[in-house]
Amino acid sequence: MGRFVEGDDRRQSYLLPDSLDDYLTPDNPVRVVEVFIEELDLGALGFEGMLPAATGRPAYHPSTLLKIYLYGYLNRVQSSRRLEREAQRNIELMWLTGRLAPDFKTIASFRRDNGPAIKAVCGQFVEICRKLNLFTKAVVALDGSKFKAVNNRDKNFTVAKVAKRMEQVDASIARYLAALDRADRQESDVTEAKTSRINDKIAGLRRQMAFLKEMEQQVQAAPDKQVSLTDPDARSMATSGRGTGMVGYNVQTAVDAEHHLIVAHEVTNLGHDRTLLEPMGLKALEATGCEEITALADRGYFNGDQVLACEGTGVLPCVPKTETSSGTKRGFFTRHDFVFDAQGDHYTCPAGQKLTRSNPRSDRKDDFDEYRHLSACFTCPLKPSCTPDKLRRIKRWKHESVLDKMQIRLDHMPQAMGIRRQTVEHPFGTLKAWMGSTHFLTKTLERVRTEMSLHVLAYNVKRMIQLLGVQPLMRAIRA
Repeated sequence: MGRFVEGDDRRQSYLLPDSLDDYLTPDNPVRVVEVFIEELDLGALGFEGMLPAATGRPAYHPSTLLKIYLYGYLNRVQSSRRLEREAQRNIELMWLTGRLAPDFKTIASFRRDNGPAIKAVCGQFVEICRKLNLFTKAVVALDGSKFKAVNNRDKNFTVAKVAKRMEQVDASIARYLAALDRADRQESDVTEAKTSRINDKIAGLRRQMAFLKEMEQQVQAAPDKQVSLTDPDARSMATSGRGTGMVGYNVQTAVDAEHHLIVAHEVTNLGHDRTLLEPMGLKALEATGCEEITALADRGYFNGDQVLACEGTGVLPCVPKTETSSGTKRGFFTRHDFVFDAQGDHYTCPAGQKLTRSNPRSDRKDDFDEYRHLSACFTCPLKPSCTPDKLRRIKRWKHESVLDKMQIRLDHMPQAMGIRRQTVEHPFGTLKAWMGSTHFLTKTLERVRTEMSLHVLAYNVKRMIQLLGVQPLMRAIRA
């Protein structure tokens, strides 16, 4: 072999074989997994099987199976069958489990049966980070991202999808019937075979139509007018690209802006973020242990009722307002051109006139006040740029002061949306890369939540190893 580095002969016998510990360096991340799980009180966290049965075959200790899963998710091995193979050949995993190699069914059953406990373990690691005073700046960024479910788009049905597919089947049946008529008028040796093939296709389409009519009834009876066959909890969700909707779940995360740790997460099957500002803000507040946090979120979270619900809770939302008026496109003044005076309870228009609050009508029961000027609009020279109506009316929500305070916070943080973007979007990209840009492996909302908790736990562990190093992190866990 010349001057190349040569390995040992694989047939060489050793009188004193090396121990498994000799194969692992002191800074191997697998040592963090060992220390972290050994320090947990798995019984208090709710893991099943902590007390072995008096009879029958001995079971694997929950700590062994939890170590296998955490190691697997740290190394992008999430499948129970792949974990079974790794336990039989991977030296790091042999060291971690003491050469135990459970079968894939035992590994999969552990994840299925211990969802809440696994999520609690994820919370325990965040608590370790909190004890290390990593959340002192109390700024978190919120965002949601769509993750694919096992359910294929063809196995998901909505009112619009069923109607469109029935229309396509009708068109196909009509096309084949026309082809059948043409075949009947032709005298050829292949006519009989062609006619038989067309009849088979028509029969198949009619069976498909009967199935779609049955699905139409199920969709109409569903609470949210949607049915998924493979994963009943998965929902069709729109994404930013046109025609790129998916059937999946909406994963929510709250990420610490200083160290980029995921302090809170949740999985929902809602296709939007509008009602998730308060629940995610409160989860982040509890996880960080701060009395008050600033929550940065994009326009998808803007909802007046959600901002109002955060008032007084310690969550200070910073969400840009959504502009829904078409006045800008038509060349009219927008509401932002009208300055509100809270002390005088009036708006000042671009012409300098004061719009005062009108008396509410007795039949109106909404939460909006209306401001107007009864005479100035008729002679105002700026009216062509203001409104096509007789009077310009400004509607103000009764709790608008809450939104005004939020806008003041945003004005004092001009870089807020840049911080949000560079904080919370990167972890989503990392998690999806670890998943291999594929779908969740489990079905139903509860099991998907368990799977995402393992992803988040692995992300936070790897992030802390980058921040502190293996040995300092192990000392912090033991402290």
